[in-house]
Amino acid sequence: MNELELLGPRAHGEPLGQAQLKAVAEDFQVDEVLDIPLEGEGEHLWLWVEKRELNTEEAARRIARAAGVPLKVVSYAGLKDRQALTRQWFSLHLPGKADPDLSAAENPGLRILKSVRHKRKLQRGAHSANGFTLRLTRLVADREALEARLKRLAEAGVPNYFGLQRFGHGGGNVVDARNFAERKELPVQRNVRSRLLSAGRSFVFNRVLAERIAAGTWNQAQVGDLLAFTDSRSFFMAGETECNDPRLALLDLHPTGPLWGEGDSPAQGQAQVLEAAVAAGEKALCHWLAEARMAHERRILRLPIGGLTWHYPEPDVLQLEFVLPAGCFATAVVRELVDLLPAGQTENPCAF
Repeated sequence: MNELELLGPRAHGEPLGQAQLKAVAEDFQVDEVLDIPLEGEGEHLWLWVEKRELNTEEAARRIARAAGVPLKVVSYAGLKDRQALTRQWFSLHLPGKADPDLSAAENPGLRILKSVRHKRKLQRGAHSANGFTLRLTRLVADREALEARLKRLAEAGVPNYFGLQRFGHGGGNVVDARNFAERKELPVQRNVRSRLLSAGRSFVFNRVLAERIAAGTWNQAQVGDLLAFTDSRSFFMAGETECNDPRLALLDLHPTGPLWGEGDSPAQGQAQVLEAAVAAGEKALCHWLAEARMAHERRILRLPIGGLTWHYPEPDVLQLEFVLPAGCFATAVVRELVDLLPAGQTENPCAF
């Protein structure tokens, strides 16, 4: 499957050039934003961890081994990219135990920057946002056009697509999910089941978002839409009054799309018609998601970009800094600017 099948059309026009992302880990930096005051006492040890080219699960395994505890007592709020320099929180449940020596977990790929006690464990999804510092290298694009596009993205937001990494190489996770759906089976292995169900739901959401972009309504509330605030998982129906809510223009309130599960879409009007049409086109996949007892949830279609700033540390390098809500993809921002060169490609095939 290609990128257009997995994501869909761009919202702000064609890419303005080309660049490389993640030439080195430092080109893609992520800092978890966690708005929880830590008490300094309790049976849970919280760790602020920096990791380089290391995925979250492997970091958790290293910490568990060094602490001499089962992996199940190590918690984290969210998964972070492997090919990146990331900083995130972990917690260990250590009732009646002293702080362990964790030096065996540390090496150039993992550093423990801070440790503090707290009365509760770190829950999945507890972080409110992620801060990003991205360096687009080997950039070939018109700077004036980039400046105008960046200002537009800061004002209008971008489509809240699930990124390509959700779908595996060449969309393999979606292919596998469809195959299981056609056979009306679920993977036996829990981690595989979770990965494929997530990929299936993400793919259906991206299809709905792509259709809304094509219709010009991805960033507009329609009667019958289900609306949600940026940082809220709850939603409410849009009537005529809600469609004129000034918070829509401020990028605080947004139309949503389905994270498919049991039952029909609770949307009404044109939104329901569009979502039903997408579901009909992926009938086996949507039925499979419902049979797996996935709850029908919603995700905002429009992604506001917090605190977007940029500069050029070198003539062919664009550095971006911004904050996104948890669960959203920084590549959705980059995609509205430039095409990314494949990994390992050292020069642009064309000039601008």
